[in-house]
Amino acid sequence: MLKKILIANRGEIAVRVIRACQEMGIATVAVYSDLDRDALHVRLADEAYALGGTTAAESYLNTDLILDVIERSGADGVHPGYGFFSENTDFARAITERGVTFIGPPPGAIEIMGDKVSSRIAAQAAGVNGVPGTTEFLNDASEVIAFGKAHGWPVAIKAAYGGGGRGMRVVRSEDEAVEAFDSARSEALKGFGRDECYVERYLTWPRHIEMQIIGDTHGNCVWIAERDCSAQRRHQKLVEESPAPNFPPEIRQAMGEAAVTVAKACGYFNAGTVEFLFQDGEFYFLEMNTRLQVEHPVTEMVSGIDLVAEQIRVASGLPLSFTQESIELSGHAIEIRINAEDPAQGKFLPSPGHISTLVPPAGFGTRWDGGYESGDTVSQYYDNLVGKLICWGSDRETAIRRTLRALREFRIEGIATTIPADLAILEHQDFVDGIHSTKWVEDTLDLSAVGSTAAVADGETEAKVQRDVDVEVNGKRFSVKVFVPESQAGAVVAGGAAGGASRPRRSGGGGGAGAGGGSGAVAVPMQGTIVKILVEVGQEVEAGATVCVLEAMKMENNITADKAGTVKEIKVAPGDSVGSGDVVVVIE
Repeated sequence: MLKKILIANRGEIAVRVIRACQEMGIATVAVYSDLDRDALHVRLADEAYALGGTTAAESYLNTDLILDVIERSGADGVHPGYGFFSENTDFARAITERGVTFIGPPPGAIEIMGDKVSSRIAAQAAGVNGVPGTTEFLNDASEVIAFGKAHGWPVAIKAAYGGGGRGMRVVRSEDEAVEAFDSARSEALKGFGRDECYVERYLTWPRHIEMQIIGDTHGNCVWIAERDCSAQRRHQKLVEESPAPNFPPEIRQAMGEAAVTVAKACGYFNAGTVEFLFQDGEFYFLEMNTRLQVEHPVTEMVSGIDLVAEQIRVASGLPLSFTQESIELSGHAIEIRINAEDPAQGKFLPSPGHISTLVPPAGFGTRWDGGYESGDTVSQYYDNLVGKLICWGSDRETAIRRTLRALREFRIEGIATTIPADLAILEHQDFVDGIHSTKWVEDTLDLSAVGSTAAVADGETEAKVQRDVDVEVNGKRFSVKVFVPESQAGAVVAGGAAGGASRPRRSGGGGGAGAGGGSGAVAVPMQGTIVKILVEVGQEVEAGATVCVLEAMKMENNITADKAGTVKEIKVAPGDSVGSGDVVVVIE
């Protein structure tokens, strides 16, 4: 069994892995950026080492820095979590070449399945077909146009090395192909460091069904259960559940067997997920995620299998602790991703900032996997997932009721979250009936009446809370306990400097048009980087037309005109950094 595991990640997933290691008697090593100096995963780990830097590229995506910490800490295993290096072949090889165990699949399997084009080819070779699409990377938009003419519109351009909907654009006509191609490549490069894309037929009303698999180094590979992840916005999953509602048992069996076939074909072991699209009684291979999924807890809740612990067992050379025949599923589980986004009017604007209060719900069948606590700060530089609420019930109806109760009980102040949108999803009859698709949230669900959750309780007291003051010796973190006023808790930094912390800020509930309320002064609602300017001085624009694109918290956001008129002034250029409330375009 592994003795000391370094978690090459942050946030909720790092906390999840640390807790599993603690239960197994395994020492843990955390790494952290300057912004994460007092993060929850750092506080929980047995050891923690500074990577420095602010952005992911400067810290969590710096291979040399992480390899150095592995050597200095003496870790004999590395868990990549999800995101960052979790599906990076070069990183996995760099780990294993040093004689350290990579807690994931072999590099060769990552290489085959990490590229969505090669994964399609591999799946087809194994007899598992995907949605019709190209098996070579696109060179230019003309190939998108040719494919659309041959297979019909719409089509989807997708990043070959990525996921989460980033680097994906739906093209509904020939006229949209050039801009969509350029935009997909740009977003893919920023998100994954590579801009290769491919194109495939775009299904009009599919369900997103994925199958959890796990294998060991002794030749065993099983499928555990499927998850329905159809409730999505901009291809970002919002709600996941297991088992999938209204899902034919014969399809479930066939899909599970297909998932195992794909895994075995590429020599896969450890945990992974094979994703499918399901429409009109047919399922199509979509991709394989060669890592632990964000939504793995719903599978754990219905199966009773600790997937992280099983990952560690497999990486330690042990066989699976169960067989295909011994898997028994019970009840129904629902997972809600709670993100730091303001869903007011259905806009889902990023809402980074200080969390003044975070009190998760409790009760029977209720689980909270979080990466933050009261006093912590959600940074604009990283993923905005605050945590995941998972609820179990003896049946789907009970699970839905329990999840609704828990969401209403959840108390989080200082930032806006997606909870109001989550409530709207679970309360809608389409979701209750299980007839929603991946297009349902954007095409059918009306979120225009949804308000913001950002709030700071009036008259909050200045209770003192315990915080660890960080002291670094040769890059290794040590902690000293101090007690500070709650409003300053997030400002405690290494060396004991508690700077002038301000009162937790309220997140604005404005839309993409920004401040001005029809004044023509188009402002951005959050800090970020201008990616694209879509208007020119002197151009006539309609109210609601996109004037520029803002990248914030790894997502592109359309900034729209708050009134019809003529563009008088453009105050920014692509690449400029802007802050919340900054005016970018003036319309008269």
